[in-house]
Amino acid sequence: MKNILVIVFTSLLFLLLTKSVWGKTIGDSVEIYLLNKLDDPRGFCIDIKGHKLKAQINKGIQAHTCYSYQGEISPDQGFNSFKLTKNQFILPSFNVCMEASSLTPSTNLRLRKCDRNKLQNFELSNKNKIRLITNRKLCLTVDQGQSKKGGGGSPVHLMRNLSLELCSKSLNSYQTWSVRK
Repeated sequence: MKNILVIVFTSLLFLLLTKSVWGKTIGDSVEIYLLNKLDDPRGFCIDIKGHKLKAQINKGIQAHTCYSYQGEISPDQGFNSFKLTKNQFILPSFNVCMEASSLTPSTNLRLRKCDRNKLQNFELSNKNKIRLITNRKLCLTVDQGQSKKGGGGSPVHLMRNLSLELCSKSLNSYQTWSVRK
């Protein structure tokens, strides 16, 4: 009987420790949203182009109506919270990372296999800017033009392009981000 209790206790302890470690490795899913809601009261989130689990990683990312108004974070907008603290913007449902196309202003963003290269290292600064670490003058920026209408939602979802532009106070409305569960 004593051996059985030891085995049960050890198993429970192992499960608790594994869950704790697993939580740190995987992290919670969070969405990254623009603080200025612009022309959509639901706000804009970083999003993979396409629809939820059918999103097409080869088409890159955009700013899109946040899906959290539907009650949960969508897989194509869900970033790993733990990895964000390590400057890695990973979308775990697709196992890809946000990556700059280059180190120059007006560069586009794409999604690639996570390999920690210098084009994948971003930080969410204490001023709520998402900056490329190898060129901290570049901030993730939502397009200032008109939003495009998407194919779903009621009211219809809106989309805008994303790029890396020079960080600027005049662009704060398009460059200031936060994270939520």
